[in-house]
Amino acid sequence: MRKPRRRSFADLVLENKHQILKDEAAMEKIEARLEEKRLNKAE
Repeated sequence: MRKPRRRSFADLVLENKHQILKDEAAMEKIEARLEEKRLNKAE
C-alpha cells in the first residue's frame, strides 16, 4: 500500500469551502459575524 498523497493547502481550503456552503447554519453564523463587523466599522 502506498501512502495517500498529502493534500495541498489549496485543496483543503476548497474542500472546507464546499462543506460550509452545504451547511446552512454555518453560513448564517458567518454572515451574521461579517455583518456585525461591517456595522462596527461604519460607526
